[in-house]
Amino acid sequence: MKVVYYMSLNEIEIKIAELKMEYLRIQGDIERLESLGHSFEKLEIRLEEIENELQHFHSKK
Repeated sequence: MKVVYYMSLNEIEIKIAELKMEYLRIQGDIERLESLGHSFEKLEIRLEEIENELQHFHSKK
């Protein structure tokens, strides 16, 4: 049996805010790693995932 949970508008807005904060944090991490010459490919992949999640949640508003 599959349980479907619908998020309230407030929950969606909270999730969007959390994703935006994570996105900004990761951007800062990438800048630091790049300045030190370290690899940051996995973080770039996560940024793409966050962008997709943000699109999804914005479409639910």
